[in-house]
Amino acid sequence: MIERVAFLSMHASPLDQPGIGTAGGMNVYIDELSRTMAGRGVEVDVYVRKTSKELPDFMDVDGSYRVHHVEAGPLHALPIPRLARYVRPFAEGVMKRFDVEPDIVHSHYWLSGWAGLAIRRTLGIPHANSFHTLGRVKDLTRRLDEPPESLLRIATEHEVIEESDCVVASTPSEAAHLMEHYGADPGRICTSPPGVDRAIFSPGDRREARSALGLNEGPLALFVGRIQPLKGIDVAVQAAALVPDLTLLVVGGPSGAQGEAELERLQAHSTGGRVRFVEPVPHDQLAAYYRAADVLLLPSRSESFGLVAAEAQTCGIPVVAARVGGLTDVVSDGSSGILVDGWDPVDYAIAIEKAIGDGGLAEGALEWSERFSWTATANRFLELYEGAARGRETPS
Repeated sequence: MIERVAFLSMHASPLDQPGIGTAGGMNVYIDELSRTMAGRGVEVDVYVRKTSKELPDFMDVDGSYRVHHVEAGPLHALPIPRLARYVRPFAEGVMKRFDVEPDIVHSHYWLSGWAGLAIRRTLGIPHANSFHTLGRVKDLTRRLDEPPESLLRIATEHEVIEESDCVVASTPSEAAHLMEHYGADPGRICTSPPGVDRAIFSPGDRREARSALGLNEGPLALFVGRIQPLKGIDVAVQAAALVPDLTLLVVGGPSGAQGEAELERLQAHSTGGRVRFVEPVPHDQLAAYYRAADVLLLPSRSESFGLVAAEAQTCGIPVVAARVGGLTDVVSDGSSGILVDGWDPVDYAIAIEKAIGDGGLAEGALEWSERFSWTATANRFLELYEGAARGRETPS
């Protein structure tokens, strides 16, 4: 029986607010999974890199799980590409925190996966990894002005896939990418989609939501996410300008090396008051924005899952998204939303008008969203963890 689980999330703390800096769906994922596992009686410890001397060594989160701040490198935030040199100190710091060894280490993202392998090699603890994004897949569809992923990342991803006891894919599409682009052993891939917190995300009155947010009547499209080229926000803004009387509400902040420049370009081209930029809001406040919208736009260039699409559909809001990665599994094309090939703003404008005019998509979105359950995710992971723990070998 699984009693203790260690989650490694070197660069993404579940305590951080999504939409600020590098925080996004992965932070929400780790928080929700930790809470769900703790609710099943599992002792959960999350290990993140310490980014401020003001942070305590560990924090209890609502009495459900613990977050450990591990010193590895300078005590301030760093760009993700600069974190690789601190992976080994991070792994060593995590191991020093183990009063009792966990039954399994579950790492998140390639950097934490690298740390997880170091722990597995040293202590023999079974290791599972969730990548959340894959370097090779991001390079396939990146915008031309974005730099390619580093060779170090690609090489490390191959190493993590080869040596982990299990690689977790959020969707069948991600599982296919792991096999096609990395040669992953299908016998060690576990497919398990994230869930949605239905206590927060559910249908509601659109007029009431708009009134609470100070929004006017009329067609409203919503974009939720970090402002960076990867998320396709430029396509959303250009498409919205082509739809008569449409207002686009953008909820999120700049992220990554190009984030600030991207925001400045978008603001410069967003004239006439039809695009409104909103600072990131706490995750539990997003439901009001979903309920206020007629459609969610998600023209990302790469998504392993797309949590905001699942959340919007749980609120009964259809999604217009790029036909890439996990979005092909999260959105049911023609039933819960519309998937668009490529990134031509004209195609997205056509899809937006169609989605707003088709009342059946809202019902389809709500029905499709039933498959996103944290309870089901926890059940699948406990089954996975049990299998990995049974195969544990004692290090020599």
